[in-house]
Amino acid sequence: MQGFRAPWWLPGGHAQTIWPARLGQQATSPDGQALRYRRERWTTPDGDFIDVDHLDEAAAPDAPLLVLFHGLEGSSQGLYALAFAHWARRAGWRYAVPHFRGCSGELNLAPRAYHSGDFEEIGWILGRLRARESNALHAVGISLGGNALLRWAEASGEAAASVARAVAAVCSPVDLAASGRAIGRGFNRQVYTRMFLRTMVPKAMAKLAQHPGLFNGEAMLAVRDLYAFDNLFTAPLHGFASTEDYWARASAKPQLAQIRIPTLLLNARNDPFVPAASLPQPDQVGRHVTLWQPEHGGHVGFPGGRFPGHVRSLPDGVMGWLAQA
Repeated sequence: MQGFRAPWWLPGGHAQTIWPARLGQQATSPDGQALRYRRERWTTPDGDFIDVDHLDEAAAPDAPLLVLFHGLEGSSQGLYALAFAHWARRAGWRYAVPHFRGCSGELNLAPRAYHSGDFEEIGWILGRLRARESNALHAVGISLGGNALLRWAEASGEAAASVARAVAAVCSPVDLAASGRAIGRGFNRQVYTRMFLRTMVPKAMAKLAQHPGLFNGEAMLAVRDLYAFDNLFTAPLHGFASTEDYWARASAKPQLAQIRIPTLLLNARNDPFVPAASLPQPDQVGRHVTLWQPEHGGHVGFPGGRFPGHVRSLPDGVMGWLAQA
């Protein structure tokens, strides 16, 4: 993946982001075989719930387990999640996708949701999975999920090795302020911001109906960018003073040198909303962290092959590294 190049017919970061997201499940596997998940519901320590989808395939009970943390408004049905699921089936690994609160198709119960620095939740999920594992556990985080996974590895230090063998963060906004500014401008604001808010605002309003007075509903309906959404909803509901406080404290970049397990950071330098100038440099990460920063790939795209293409390059590259870590 370090030298990844996108097909000639998909030039630029926007095309390499949008086209793969539109391909559908058939792009993930050449055989077109459907995937089946088995859902498990866990009660959280605060009385809420999360749903964990397990790949319902006949992998050996002692096979390695791959855990994937999805991105903003993602799920086990997202194209990248299905691509990693197909990889796990081909490799004979077990596979699990925990859903962040409110992302499994059912509104969660507590007066909170999820956020980019939600490392306590990551730690609880991984700890519960680790407690019933007899073999290696590897974790991949996509975008927001990757930043939260990195924050867990940073906060855990040496203890992380007792839970996960290795982790990878894919297209993660490790400098949330830089990414927040980028997604709030121009084409990004008109396309990606609108796409995210199309589901985030209705979920927030449903949360307000659950918990009257939680925030100002009229202000929420007037939100037009992620900065305003985070200032009104994400920050105050999760213990941050403001958007700036949230972006600063939740960003993984300042503490990457604290990581003590093998860790891969994969970021395309043409990612539309993770600016290349914001990416960490080798002297900022420490010896446990490997940086892959190819020129091509877009945001969680990395399309390959002849038209109409496929998205197998991403799981093949990431899991090739993780399996050897």
